[in-house]
Formats: sequence, C-alpha cells, structure tokens
Amino acid sequence: MELFHIFSVILAVSAFFAYINQKYIKLPGAIGLLLAGLLLSLLVQGLGEISPAFEALVESRLSEIDFSEILLEFMLSFLLFAGALHTDLEKLRASKWPILVFATVGVLISTVVTGTAFYYLLYLVGYPIGYIYCLLFGALISPTDPIAVLGILKKANIPKSLEVSITGESLFNDGVGVVIFISIFEIAKLGIDNVEGSFIAELFLKEVGGGIGLGLLIGYIAFHFMKRIDHYQTEVLISLAVVTGGYSLAQQFHFSGPLAMVAAGLLIGNQGTQLAMSKITADYLTKFWEMVDEVLNAVLFVLIGLELMLIPFHWNYVLIGIITTIIVLLVRYIALAIPTYTLRLHRAFAPNTLLIMTWGGLRGGISIALALSLTTEMHRELIVAITYAVVLLSLTIQGLTIEPFIKRMSKKVIV
Repeated sequence: MELFHIFSVILAVSAFFAYINQKYIKLPGAIGLLLAGLLLSLLVQGLGEISPAFEALVESRLSEIDFSEILLEFMLSFLLFAGALHTDLEKLRASKWPILVFATVGVLISTVVTGTAFYYLLYLVGYPIGYIYCLLFGALISPTDPIAVLGILKKANIPKSLEVSITGESLFNDGVGVVIFISIFEIAKLGIDNVEGSFIAELFLKEVGGGIGLGLLIGYIAFHFMKRIDHYQTEVLISLAVVTGGYSLAQQFHFSGPLAMVAAGLLIGNQGTQLAMSKITADYLTKFWEMVDEVLNAVLFVLIGLELMLIPFHWNYVLIGIITTIIVLLVRYIALAIPTYTLRLHRAFAPNTLLIMTWGGLRGGISIALALSLTTEMHRELIVAITYAVVLLSLTIQGLTIEPFIKRMSKKVIV
C-alpha cells in the first residue's frame, strides 16, 4: 500500500506540472516534466538545509521505488508498444535497411568506440576502471531511447519521413542494445575466460530472433481474434493482454521483451487497424494507447528528474559527464557514418540526414535503468552518476534544440 501512496504523489506532481507547462511554459511535454522533476529535487534538497529530516524522508520514499525494475519490467513494455502502434509500417519499410544496419552494426560500433574512449578519459582524469566496465557503459549509453525520442519528436514538427527513420531506428536499437548490455554484463560477472563465443552468439540470436518472432506470433493471434468481433472495449482489452502477457512470456523464455513489443505493436497498429477493426474501434484503440503513452511518459520524466536526489554528486562527475556527452555525440555520428558510407546507404539519404539523426539520437531513462542494474563491483556509483549527467544533457540540450536544428539543416535542402 505504501508504494501506491508514493505513486499517487508522483502522479499528482506530474499532473500539476503538466498543467503548468501546457498553460504557461509550453515546453515539449517530456522536457517540461523532466525540468519540473529536477526543480523539485533541488527544492527538496534546499529545504533539507532547514529540515534534514524532511529530505531524508523524501529520499527514503524514493529509494523504495526500484527505478530500473519499474522502467524495464513495467513501463517499457507499454511505451514501446504504444510507440510502435503509431508508427507507419510502409514508411518504416522504405528505410528498413538503414534502420536494420544502424540498430545492429551501428550500436556495436558505438559500444566499442564509446567504451574505449571512456576508458582513456577516466584514466586521464584519475578515475581508472577496468576496460570491461567501460564497455558496459558503452553498451548502456549507445542505444537511443525510443521513449525520449518518441515523446519529443512528435512535438517537434519535423518532416515525417525523417521522424520515421529516427523513431524506427530507436525502437529497434533499444532491444539490440539491451542484448549487447546483457552479453557484456555476463562477461563482466563471470570473467572472459568463463564465457564462450558461442554462448554470446546464442544469447544474441535467441534474444533478438525470439523476441521478434514472439511479438509477431502474439500480434497475429490478437489480429485473428480482433478480426472476428467489432467491440472496441474488448479489442482494447486484447491489446492490453498482448502487452502484459507478451512481455511476461518473453521474460520466461529469455527473449527480448522490447523487440517483442515493437513487433506486436507494428503488426496491430498497421495490419490490425486496417484489416481487423472498424474505423471507430481503430480510433478508440489508438487514442487509448496515446493516453497510456502520455501518462506513463509524464510519470517517467518526473521520476528521472526526482532521481537526482539519489544520484551521488561530485563536481568531477559533472565535468566527466560533459566531456562524455561530447564523446557520445561524436561516436554516434561515426557509428552512423561508417556503415552508411561502407554500404553506400547515403545515396538514399538527403544531405545532412546523418547530422540530424546524430542530434536527434536522445538518451533517456533506459540508460539510467541499465546503469542502476549494475553491481557495486562494476563501479556502479561512478557509472550511474556519469550516465545521469549524459542523459540530462542529452534530453535538455538536444531535446530543446532539435526542432531549430532540423530547420537550420533543412534550409539548405528539402528533407
């Protein structure tokens, strides 16, 4: 019951700040709520100077929320399904090869290069840690966060074709990134000598292939039942069963739950709404999931802001975080450019597409959640603090400037 009260407060805070933002400030919803959460964290810490007991009480209540578990085990399934449900499959299919390459080869390149650069940066600033833990950081920070990307880009009024490319890549590279993180995590935990290459390959194929296959299977089963009735309440309930039941099944079989939700969401959101539902039912279904998306996004970004109270703070971490953010952006461009020019994918792109995708590749709550899942022996405190700094800078600076950045790039060419 205590957890219910905590979430009640967070939801009330989210609703209050969402109103203030929409009425007066008019920032993109996700950014406004993130900044509100940060402001509230700073306010509580300020009041803590007067009443340390009050700050300790708030921190103890927040610590009862396992951010990593709440996001990865609960919110992520709903948010990814909702995002995929609203993605145009035809436009996505037109960019399928770049999206596939960026979500696999690009994430692998980014993981290795970012991890290596991070290793030498920490060595130079006097915080040396093992290379395998730096690769863990590279894995958790490399995937762009589909929740952040979808939540901000849909308000940014950018060209639809470019929005589909960025969101499509983020939907898939998230699932692949989590699998890479799990693989490196196992190596870090067991030791490189105790982990065979075949184990990593099997894990990757099982997680990715199994996740997509399971998502398509449960999506088709839902499509089969939806096609035989016309009752929007029941069809919305079926979609909820797909998300909760499908994600649980994926975890039981050790498949990628995120990829399962993306596959199921794409199938139901495109084939399902066109062939299995009346217009009224499709309208109710899409609006229902739009509301789920908005509510959970609001709670998530307020939570990210509030997490500031639980993150260890040192000025050295802030400096490392700023430098690391620059590294992450540079590596993001490199990881896109190498496969693009090697495979000659750039012929299908408008000029400046890679620059826009680099700046639009936001990091978000998933990176924080993965960092929080590390053990103490994996330098959890250091990696969590730097990850949080990178995420904050990414969401605020890139998130607030993505629309003018795209408009500036588009002045030279029509995207």
